[in-house]
Parts: sequence; structure tokens; C-alpha cells
Amino acid sequence: MLTANGPAALTQMLSHGGHLSADWRGPFLRVDRARFIPDRIWVRGDDGYTPLDRAADPDRWDHLAYADEALVTQVEDPPDAEVARTPSSSASMPRIVARMLAALRAEDGHRVLEIGAGTGYNAALLAARLGDEQVTSVEVDAELAKRARASLKTAGYAPAVVTGDGAEGWVARAPYDRLIATCSVHDVPRAWIEQTKPDGIIVIPWGTTLRNGVLLQLTVEHCPDGPVASGRVVDDAAFMWMRAQAPPRDVMAIARAGGETHDSHTGLDPHVLGNDDAWFAVGVLVPGCQWATGQGPDGAWTLWLADAGTGSWASVDYEPDAVEYDVQQHGPRRLWAEVEAAHAWWADAGRPARTQFGLTVTPAGQQVWLDDRGNALPV
Repeated sequence: MLTANGPAALTQMLSHGGHLSADWRGPFLRVDRARFIPDRIWVRGDDGYTPLDRAADPDRWDHLAYADEALVTQVEDPPDAEVARTPSSSASMPRIVARMLAALRAEDGHRVLEIGAGTGYNAALLAARLGDEQVTSVEVDAELAKRARASLKTAGYAPAVVTGDGAEGWVARAPYDRLIATCSVHDVPRAWIEQTKPDGIIVIPWGTTLRNGVLLQLTVEHCPDGPVASGRVVDDAAFMWMRAQAPPRDVMAIARAGGETHDSHTGLDPHVLGNDDAWFAVGVLVPGCQWATGQGPDGAWTLWLADAGTGSWASVDYEPDAVEYDVQQHGPRRLWAEVEAAHAWWADAGRPARTQFGLTVTPAGQQVWLDDRGNALPV
């Protein structure tokens, strides 16, 4: 009989939800997620993240350790902060862990490189499936790497956990049959492709400055000019950015700088960015653009866009029941005009789902495409 919490209950929940493939059921049963969750975690609330200590509330901590939820395990705020606002590491939602591992298509005998050890839970699952000697995990944060090694040892696993810049991979144990990242990137590091065998698979969260949140499954092909990786969006996966690629979060600081504006009106409802498929396409076609929102009275709100590289910004004021919305734009880029053009392209293309897009990475750069590699986006 299953208890309310524990690896068996978590495994059953993931299996019944269709998230866990048969070849990963055994590792999920054997690896206890709670062993990899620190005694202090941070729980999201209205104003940020509040600390939850295992000793203070063991029942709630235990429930969350086995819940299908992402748990913040490290923040950049001061240790005594009552509310934290800047998470820097987390234990991923178990269903996302399971789906990413399924997309990896790992087989017996495969060597796997993991980018981002985090708590060590994912490395433990890989080691339980493939063996300790087949798994290498690179973690940029020395303290996190130390904790991951300790948790893995306590749980009875010993994959190689090394401290280093994940963007450089880990050439000492290359080549790898599979590579999986637990952080989001936009520019796929060449080292990942060069250290993966021909026909090897790379599974990575990928995003733009506008939308961080898809999962790519790339296959490596070795070509005369250098290896190429190409593949499709296969799922959603919103992860923290690789630290070196994290975009600056200064939308409002740029907008508050003011300056001369170009004022106009638009018939495009700013709610269009609530459509994940449109949001993805617009993010690709309007590079470097970030967003924020500000609430007004009686259901009114403002969408803010900004490009840190040029200092350009735009605002769109939404009013309920309006058919046109006030727009202000400043700087060398007309960001809202770019969004309108990108949305029109997406609509003319038949409003494709984000899973119809893919990415190809060559030694010369990377290109997003729709439906097949020959149909590159107009960027």
C-alpha cells in the first residue's frame, strides 16, 4: 500500500499522468527525491519567496519534497531575508525531469554529460539507470557541487560531479552519447556539440529574451566544416538561465529613462503575448526584447517592452473594451512595430504551434526554422 509521500507515490503519480516512460520507472522508484532537497527551501508567495525550514514544519516540507512542484533551493538574497526575490537554483518539477529524461532516449552503455548538477537528483536518476561511471555532471557553483556530491554519496550513488563552466562541457570524459542541460540557453555552446558523438542527442531548455520556456531535442551530425546539431521543439521547459546567458532584467529602468517618443495607436491587443505559440514566434523574430507589465485601475494595464542593447522601449496601454490602444515608442528600435510585424508573420504562416519550430546550430551560427530546416525564419 502506498503512503501519502515517498518515491513510490511520486512514481505512481508521474506514471498515471503519462509523464514517466517505462524505462525510467525503476530509477524513480529507487532514487528518493527528499534526500536531495535541502533542509531550507523557499516557497513562492505573492511578494516573493519565503523560507520553509524542515525542522520548523516537517510535514509541509515532506509534502513538498514529493510533490510535483519545482522547489527553490538557493537564493541570492541575504541569508536572513524574510522574503527572497532572486532564486538562483531549484529542484525541477518532477514531471519535467521525467519528460526531459524520456526525450534523452538514453540506452544501456551510453555516456551522459549533464550541465547543471543542482541538487544532484537528476544525476542520481541517470546513475541509477546507466551506472555511476557513465554519468558526468558539471556545476558552476562550487557550493552546489559540494552539496550534490554529499547528497549523492548519502543516497548511494557516485557519478562524477565536477565544478566548472557548463558552457565548456567537460572534455576530459568526452565524447558523450547524450547531453542534457538543466538550465536555459539561447546560444547553444559549441562545446556541447563538439563533445557529443555523431547521432548523439542533446536535450536542452531554450529561450529568447521574450519567452524562456521550450525544450529542444537536437541530433548531432558530424560534417566536413564541423559538427552540426539540429532538431525540434518537443515540449515546454522553463528553467533558470545559464548564468552567463541570463538577460538583464532592467525593463522598467530603461523605460523610466524617458526621452522623445513616437506616439501612435494599435489595433493589436497586447494580450496576444498571452498566447504561448505567438509569444514564441515573436520572441524569435524580435531578438533582445524583454517585457514587463504594470497594473492600472479598473482592469487597465500597460505592457512595457525594452531592449537593453539600444535603450529602446515601448509601452502599450490596455483598456477593457477598447478597440485601439495607445502606444509610445522610444529609441532606434520601434519595438512594438516589430512585435506587430512578427505577429502578422506568425498569423500569415497559419498560427503554427511552437512544436512546429526547430533549431539548427552550425559552426557559422544558429537558425530557427518552421516545419523543416529549409524554411528558416526571416531574421
